[in-house]
Amino acid sequence: MNARMISAFSAPQPVLVTGGTGFIGRSLVAALLARGAQVRMLVRDQAQCSRRHAEEAVENMSGDLTDIASLARACAGVKTLFHIAGFAHADAGDTPDFATRHWTVNAQGTFNLLDAARTAGVQRFVFLSSVKAVGDPGPRCVDESWDTPPETPYGQAKRAAEEKVRAVGREAGMHTVNVRPALVYGPGMKANLLRLIEAVRRGWLPPLPETGNRRSLVHVNDVAQALLLAATHPAATGQTYFVTDGRAYSGRELYQLIRQALGRPVPNWAVPAKALWGLAELADGARWIMGYRNRKAQMMLDKLLGWACYDSRRITDELGYQPVWDLERALPALFEEIKQHADSRAS
Repeated sequence: MNARMISAFSAPQPVLVTGGTGFIGRSLVAALLARGAQVRMLVRDQAQCSRRHAEEAVENMSGDLTDIASLARACAGVKTLFHIAGFAHADAGDTPDFATRHWTVNAQGTFNLLDAARTAGVQRFVFLSSVKAVGDPGPRCVDESWDTPPETPYGQAKRAAEEKVRAVGREAGMHTVNVRPALVYGPGMKANLLRLIEAVRRGWLPPLPETGNRRSLVHVNDVAQALLLAATHPAATGQTYFVTDGRAYSGRELYQLIRQALGRPVPNWAVPAKALWGLAELADGARWIMGYRNRKAQMMLDKLLGWACYDSRRITDELGYQPVWDLERALPALFEEIKQHADSRAS
């Protein structure tokens, strides 16, 4: 624990965390408490928070990103603010309702919080954004100089929030930072990576081919590390950083790592990529006939065989970020968690 972090988080002023009960927020709150911080969380479900933090030095304040008065109360007396809360369904933007919710929560909600923070005299504002705040980089690994506009409602809302974060930082002299993690894994994770692990564990996924694609991931505890560094390092002021575990995985490598962690042999054969894409297209065609107007099977296959590669050397060079975890090291604990959940459901 370095002296800069101790001085930033052991002061009498509370550190405000939005989204502290979520997947990434829980890890950040735990890291703050370990550093002696007085944590204040903006929460919508007081009962849930009271149970989770009954024995911890956490102050829970009821509020919502659309409730201006509650944001003013939450920011009072705060010098450091981590904005983690958001509508995280990145792929749920195919309907006007979802697109509206992305904007309302991820963009306008951040605008509201920034206004409250500036009025309250907050000095440090760290925003949890996403690699989706830029457009698809295609078959290459990109760094922060990649500035293609995002294509999805989720990414567009995150990008608009990032731009407002930087603008307020310049105008108010506030230490503001945007942190863009790649796909996050770790205890308590949900969605795509968990579905992949379950598919391999249950034998539903055929051996994937090696296509040479690369996908970036990052452990939830390393995201917390990056957030803390972003809040405390002077060089982070006004910057935007990608955050990964420093290792880019192909779909075949992900399949192999999961099989090996399960103690199962890795087949020396694979289903050709063209065959998999053909099957996915047939599956989506059948879904279309049944009335499901999306390309779910092809989208899922793209998450295995497509590219999503980001270079996070900048945060390492400028802030000293050093990822502790990679997926290979994390898998045993993830399997244990999956088994415990399965056992609890069966009992």
